[in-house]
Amino acid sequence: MDESGYFAYSEDAKLLTPSIKNIRSPAILLNHLSRPTTLIINWEKIDTVLLDMDGTLLDLNFDNHFWQEFVPLTYAKQRGHSLTEAKTLLAPQFKKMEGQLEWYCLDYWSEALQLDIVGLKMEIAGLIAVLPHVVDFLEAIHQSSRTVLLVTNAHRNSLGLKMDKTCLNRFFDALISSHDYGYAKEHPAFWPLLQQQHPFDKQRTLLIDDSLAVLTAARQFGLEQLISISKPDSKRPKRVIEDFSAIEDFRELMKGL
Repeated sequence: MDESGYFAYSEDAKLLTPSIKNIRSPAILLNHLSRPTTLIINWEKIDTVLLDMDGTLLDLNFDNHFWQEFVPLTYAKQRGHSLTEAKTLLAPQFKKMEGQLEWYCLDYWSEALQLDIVGLKMEIAGLIAVLPHVVDFLEAIHQSSRTVLLVTNAHRNSLGLKMDKTCLNRFFDALISSHDYGYAKEHPAFWPLLQQQHPFDKQRTLLIDDSLAVLTAARQFGLEQLISISKPDSKRPKRVIEDFSAIEDFRELMKGL
Protein backbone atom coordinates (compact mmCIF):
# COMPACT_ATOMS: atom_id res chain seq x y z
CA MET A 1 0.00 0.00 0.00
CA ASP A 2 1.29 3.47 -0.79
CA GLU A 3 1.60 6.27 1.74
CA SER A 4 -1.91 7.53 1.01
CA GLY A 5 -3.31 4.25 2.30
CA TYR A 6 -5.42 3.58 -0.81
CA PHE A 7 -3.50 1.96 -3.64
CA ALA A 8 -0.73 -0.61 -3.78
CA TYR A 9 0.75 -2.98 -6.35
CA SER A 10 1.11 -6.69 -5.82
CA GLU A 11 4.42 -6.96 -7.67
CA ASP A 12 7.51 -7.32 -5.51
CA ALA A 13 10.20 -4.73 -6.22
CA LYS A 14 12.66 -7.51 -7.03
CA LEU A 15 10.67 -8.29 -10.15
CA LEU A 16 11.41 -4.91 -11.67
CA THR A 17 14.04 -4.58 -14.33
CA PRO A 18 17.09 -2.49 -13.30
CA SER A 19 16.10 0.33 -15.65
CA ILE A 20 12.84 1.05 -13.79
CA LYS A 21 13.75 0.42 -10.13
CA ASN A 22 13.83 4.13 -9.45
CA ILE A 23 10.37 4.86 -10.86
CA ARG A 24 8.24 6.17 -8.00
CA SER A 25 4.94 7.05 -9.65
CA PRO A 26 2.50 4.11 -9.25
CA ALA A 27 0.90 4.90 -12.61
CA ILE A 28 4.22 4.95 -14.45
CA LEU A 29 5.37 1.87 -12.59
CA LEU A 30 2.25 -0.04 -13.61
CA ASN A 31 2.94 0.58 -17.28
CA HIS A 32 6.59 -0.48 -17.10
CA LEU A 33 6.34 -3.76 -15.24
CA SER A 34 7.49 -6.79 -17.21
CA ARG A 35 4.36 -8.81 -16.40
CA PRO A 36 0.74 -8.01 -15.46
CA THR A 37 0.10 -6.37 -12.09
CA THR A 38 -2.88 -6.02 -9.81
CA LEU A 39 -4.02 -2.64 -8.56
CA ILE A 40 -5.14 -3.13 -4.97
CA ILE A 41 -7.65 -0.75 -3.44
CA ASN A 42 -8.31 -0.44 0.26
CA TRP A 43 -12.06 -0.75 -0.16
CA GLU A 44 -12.64 0.02 3.51
CA LYS A 45 -11.70 3.61 2.69
CA ILE A 46 -14.17 3.92 -0.21
CA ASP A 47 -17.82 4.86 0.39
CA THR A 48 -18.78 6.11 -3.07
CA VAL A 49 -17.84 4.86 -6.53
CA LEU A 50 -18.30 7.08 -9.58
CA LEU A 51 -18.16 5.24 -12.88
CA ASP A 52 -17.98 6.65 -16.39
CA MET A 53 -19.84 4.82 -19.15
CA ASP A 54 -18.26 5.01 -22.63
CA GLY A 55 -14.70 3.71 -22.66
CA THR A 56 -14.94 2.65 -19.03
CA LEU A 57 -17.85 0.23 -18.77
CA LEU A 58 -18.72 0.10 -22.47
CA ASP A 59 -16.42 -0.53 -25.40
CA LEU A 60 -15.49 2.83 -26.94
CA ASN A 61 -15.35 1.10 -30.32
CA PHE A 62 -19.05 1.90 -30.77
CA ASP A 63 -18.59 5.65 -30.35
CA ASN A 64 -15.33 5.80 -32.28
CA HIS A 65 -16.87 3.93 -35.18
CA PHE A 66 -20.06 5.99 -35.04
CA TRP A 67 -18.41 9.42 -35.10
CA GLN A 68 -15.35 8.63 -37.18
CA GLU A 69 -16.86 6.33 -39.79
CA PHE A 70 -20.65 5.98 -39.77
CA VAL A 71 -21.58 9.65 -39.39
CA PRO A 72 -19.08 10.79 -42.06
CA LEU A 73 -20.33 8.06 -44.40
CA THR A 74 -23.96 9.10 -43.91
CA TYR A 75 -23.02 12.77 -44.25
CA ALA A 76 -21.14 11.99 -47.48
CA LYS A 77 -24.09 10.12 -49.00
CA GLN A 78 -26.50 12.90 -48.08
CA ARG A 79 -24.38 15.62 -49.67
CA GLY A 80 -22.77 13.78 -52.55
CA HIS A 81 -19.25 13.88 -51.09
CA SER A 82 -16.65 11.17 -50.96
CA LEU A 83 -15.97 9.70 -47.53
CA THR A 84 -12.59 11.44 -47.46
CA GLU A 85 -14.19 14.79 -48.30
CA ALA A 86 -16.82 14.32 -45.61
CA LYS A 87 -14.21 13.49 -42.96
CA THR A 88 -12.21 16.56 -43.97
CA LEU A 89 -15.28 18.77 -43.64
CA LEU A 90 -16.41 17.30 -40.33
CA ALA A 91 -13.05 17.12 -38.56
CA PRO A 92 -12.79 20.85 -37.69
CA GLN A 93 -16.43 20.93 -36.54
CA PHE A 94 -15.79 18.03 -34.17
CA LYS A 95 -12.47 19.44 -32.98
CA LYS A 96 -14.06 22.79 -32.12
CA MET A 97 -16.50 21.18 -29.70
CA GLU A 98 -14.17 18.72 -27.96
CA GLY A 99 -14.53 18.89 -24.19
CA GLN A 100 -17.66 21.03 -24.38
CA LEU A 101 -21.16 19.89 -23.58
CA GLU A 102 -22.16 20.32 -27.22
CA TRP A 103 -19.71 17.60 -28.23
CA TYR A 104 -21.84 15.10 -26.33
CA CYS A 105 -25.22 16.59 -27.27
CA LEU A 106 -27.14 14.59 -29.86
CA ASP A 107 -29.61 17.44 -30.39
CA TYR A 108 -26.75 19.80 -31.22
CA TRP A 109 -25.23 17.48 -33.81
CA SER A 110 -28.60 16.59 -35.31
CA GLU A 111 -29.15 20.27 -36.02
CA ALA A 112 -25.59 21.11 -36.99
CA LEU A 113 -25.25 18.21 -39.45
CA GLN A 114 -28.91 17.91 -40.44
CA LEU A 115 -28.82 14.22 -39.57
CA ASP A 116 -30.97 12.05 -37.31
CA ILE A 117 -28.18 11.24 -34.87
CA VAL A 118 -30.39 9.24 -32.50
CA GLY A 119 -31.77 7.22 -35.40
CA LEU A 120 -28.28 6.59 -36.74
CA LYS A 121 -27.13 5.34 -33.35
CA MET A 122 -30.03 2.92 -33.25
CA GLU A 123 -29.04 1.59 -36.68
CA ILE A 124 -25.71 0.32 -35.38
CA ALA A 125 -26.74 -0.37 -31.78
CA GLY A 126 -25.55 -3.94 -32.30
CA LEU A 127 -22.01 -2.65 -31.81
CA ILE A 128 -22.73 -1.53 -28.23
CA ALA A 129 -20.79 -3.88 -25.98
CA VAL A 130 -19.77 -4.15 -22.34
CA LEU A 131 -16.04 -4.34 -21.70
CA PRO A 132 -14.63 -7.59 -20.22
CA HIS A 133 -15.41 -8.40 -16.58
CA VAL A 134 -17.35 -5.18 -16.05
CA VAL A 135 -20.47 -7.09 -15.03
CA ASP A 136 -18.52 -9.14 -12.49
CA PHE A 137 -17.18 -5.94 -10.94
CA LEU A 138 -20.59 -4.22 -10.94
CA GLU A 139 -22.26 -7.22 -9.34
CA ALA A 140 -19.66 -7.23 -6.57
CA ILE A 141 -19.77 -3.49 -5.93
CA HIS A 142 -23.59 -3.49 -6.07
CA GLN A 143 -23.72 -6.08 -3.29
CA SER A 144 -21.57 -3.90 -1.05
CA SER A 145 -22.89 -1.03 1.07
CA ARG A 146 -21.29 1.60 -1.18
CA THR A 147 -23.09 4.20 -3.24
CA VAL A 148 -22.50 3.50 -6.94
CA LEU A 149 -23.22 6.26 -9.44
CA LEU A 150 -22.97 6.22 -13.22
CA VAL A 151 -21.61 9.65 -14.18
CA THR A 152 -21.44 10.21 -17.92
CA ASN A 153 -21.18 12.98 -20.47
CA ALA A 154 -23.53 11.02 -22.70
CA HIS A 155 -26.75 12.69 -23.79
CA ARG A 156 -29.84 11.23 -22.12
CA ASN A 157 -30.99 9.67 -25.41
CA SER A 158 -27.66 7.92 -25.83
CA LEU A 159 -27.63 6.88 -22.17
CA GLY A 160 -31.10 5.40 -22.50
CA LEU A 161 -30.20 3.49 -25.65
CA LYS A 162 -27.12 1.98 -24.06
CA MET A 163 -28.86 1.04 -20.83
CA ASP A 164 -31.65 -0.61 -22.83
CA LYS A 165 -29.03 -2.55 -24.76
CA THR A 166 -26.83 -3.59 -21.81
CA CYS A 167 -29.21 -3.53 -18.79
CA LEU A 168 -26.38 -2.18 -16.62
CA ASN A 169 -28.71 0.36 -15.01
CA ARG A 170 -29.74 -2.20 -12.40
CA PHE A 171 -26.34 -1.89 -10.71
CA PHE A 172 -26.52 1.85 -9.99
CA ASP A 173 -28.09 4.04 -7.34
CA ALA A 174 -28.43 6.81 -9.93
CA LEU A 175 -27.68 7.47 -13.60
CA ILE A 176 -26.25 10.96 -14.01
CA SER A 177 -25.76 12.82 -17.29
CA SER A 178 -23.66 15.96 -17.32
CA HIS A 179 -26.38 17.48 -19.50
CA ASP A 180 -28.53 17.66 -16.36
CA TYR A 181 -26.09 20.23 -14.95
CA GLY A 182 -25.24 22.17 -18.09
CA TYR A 183 -21.51 21.42 -17.89
CA ALA A 184 -19.37 18.57 -19.22
CA LYS A 185 -17.33 16.62 -16.70
CA GLU A 186 -14.20 18.33 -18.02
CA HIS A 187 -15.54 21.66 -16.71
CA PRO A 188 -14.70 22.63 -13.10
CA ALA A 189 -18.29 23.75 -12.47
CA PHE A 190 -19.61 20.22 -12.95
CA TRP A 191 -18.11 18.65 -9.83
CA PRO A 192 -19.56 20.97 -7.14
CA LEU A 193 -22.99 20.54 -8.73
CA LEU A 194 -22.64 16.77 -8.69
CA GLN A 195 -21.55 16.78 -5.05
CA GLN A 196 -24.43 19.09 -4.12
CA GLN A 197 -27.04 16.76 -5.60
CA HIS A 198 -25.30 13.51 -4.61
CA PRO A 199 -23.21 14.26 -1.50
CA PHE A 200 -19.91 12.42 -1.25
CA ASP A 201 -16.68 12.67 0.71
CA LYS A 202 -13.88 13.63 -1.67
CA GLN A 203 -11.37 11.53 0.26
CA ARG A 204 -13.60 8.46 0.33
CA THR A 205 -14.78 8.53 -3.28
CA LEU A 206 -13.32 6.56 -6.18
CA LEU A 207 -13.69 7.79 -9.76
CA ILE A 208 -12.98 5.49 -12.71
CA ASP A 209 -12.97 7.20 -16.12
CA ASP A 210 -11.13 6.72 -19.40
CA SER A 211 -10.89 10.47 -20.08
CA LEU A 212 -7.68 12.04 -18.80
CA ALA A 213 -9.25 15.49 -19.10
CA VAL A 214 -12.11 14.42 -16.83
CA LEU A 215 -9.73 12.84 -14.32
CA THR A 216 -7.67 16.02 -14.29
CA ALA A 217 -10.77 18.14 -13.60
CA ALA A 218 -11.81 15.76 -10.81
CA ARG A 219 -8.33 15.92 -9.29
CA GLN A 220 -8.42 19.72 -9.35
CA PHE A 221 -11.78 19.55 -7.57
CA GLY A 222 -10.16 17.51 -4.83
CA LEU A 223 -10.99 13.88 -5.59
CA GLU A 224 -8.04 11.78 -4.50
CA GLN A 225 -8.84 8.28 -5.71
CA LEU A 226 -8.67 8.30 -9.52
CA ILE A 227 -8.24 5.41 -11.95
CA SER A 228 -8.07 5.49 -15.73
CA ILE A 229 -8.72 2.81 -18.36
CA SER A 230 -5.77 1.83 -20.53
CA LYS A 231 -7.80 0.02 -23.20
CA PRO A 232 -11.15 1.79 -23.64
CA ASP A 233 -11.51 0.65 -27.26
CA SER A 234 -11.16 -3.09 -27.81
CA LYS A 235 -10.10 -2.51 -31.43
CA ARG A 236 -7.22 -0.17 -30.60
CA PRO A 237 -3.89 -0.67 -28.82
CA LYS A 238 -3.52 -0.29 -25.08
CA ARG A 239 -2.65 3.25 -24.03
CA VAL A 240 0.34 4.19 -21.89
CA ILE A 241 -0.97 6.38 -19.08
CA GLU A 242 1.52 8.09 -16.81
CA ASP A 243 -0.48 10.70 -14.87
CA PHE A 244 -2.99 8.34 -13.28
CA SER A 245 -3.18 4.78 -12.04
CA ALA A 246 -4.69 2.68 -14.83
CA ILE A 247 -6.32 -0.68 -15.38
CA GLU A 248 -7.01 -2.70 -18.50
CA ASP A 249 -9.35 -5.20 -16.89
CA PHE A 250 -11.81 -4.70 -14.03
CA ARG A 251 -10.58 -7.89 -12.41
CA GLU A 252 -7.62 -5.78 -11.30
CA LEU A 253 -9.94 -4.04 -8.83
CA MET A 254 -11.73 -7.08 -7.44
CA LYS A 255 -9.32 -8.04 -4.66
CA GLY A 256 -10.73 -7.14 -1.28
CA LEU A 257 -14.09 -6.02 -2.65
